[in-house]
Amino acid sequence: MTLTKDDLIQKIYNQSGFSKHKARDVIETFFELMKKTLESDEEVLISGFGKFTPRRKASRKGRNPATGEQLQLDARTVVTFRCSGVMRDRINEKE
Repeated sequence: MTLTKDDLIQKIYNQSGFSKHKARDVIETFFELMKKTLESDEEVLISGFGKFTPRRKASRKGRNPATGEQLQLDARTVVTFRCSGVMRDRINEKE
C-alpha cells in the first residue's frame, strides 16, 4: 500500500490532536520547505530517515524506443534518496 499525502495528514490529525486544517498546514509547509531547499541545490537530511540530494545529470545521447531514432537528452537535475543506516536496519528487521 502506498502512503499518500492525505494519509499523512490523517495520521497527524489522529496522533497529534491538531485539527485537520492544522495537520494539512504542517504537511504542506514541510513539503514546501523540502522543495525550496532542493531547488536551491541543497541537501535535505532527516536524521534517522535519510538524505535527499539534488544531482546534476549531463546531457547524453538517447534513443526513441518506438522508432529507434537517435536524439540528444537535455541536461537535468534529479533528486536521489539515500536511506540512513537506522532506517535500513529497521526495514531489514521485518524480513
